[in-house]
Amino acid sequence: MIDRTANLLGAVGLAVADRIENTARAILNHAGETPAALVVIGYGLGPSNDQLRRILGLSHPGSVRLVDRLVADELVERREGRDRRAIALYLTERGAVLREKLLIGRLAAIRPLLMSLTESEQGVLAELLHKMLASMDTTDLERCKLCRLCDDRVCSDCPIPADFRNQRASH
Repeated sequence: MIDRTANLLGAVGLAVADRIENTARAILNHAGETPAALVVIGYGLGPSNDQLRRILGLSHPGSVRLVDRLVADELVERREGRDRRAIALYLTERGAVLREKLLIGRLAAIRPLLMSLTESEQGVLAELLHKMLASMDTTDLERCKLCRLCDDRVCSDCPIPADFRNQRASH
């Protein structure tokens, strides 16, 4: 029974991931880590390039290229960091608008998968997903990675709260 459930969950996971990627590509003309970078930077905490690369799981050169492209596309701006040794990343107005479209589009892309369920079944599923996420033994960095595309405005009782501010080079 557990293998069948795991197999079904894996298929649903891929369906969700594909829908999110297609939505991101339609909105941003980019997929990969670009959407996640906009969401993470959009939390407004001014992550450094190193913090962003750790959350996104990128190499240093990969992160630099991503940020350079986001800056060139006028979606992100570099500002002086809190400790003056690092540059802080923030969304531009255009970046914030696209981030909002991305978050709305992400939920709209996933929502149809839930429409075959009754409201009661959706509630049960939400409780089960919450329980599954809460049971994961994760570091704060792993939680940041899991939540890198989350719209925190709709997740009122996060099962895996992540502190995006504390992703320092020591992690």
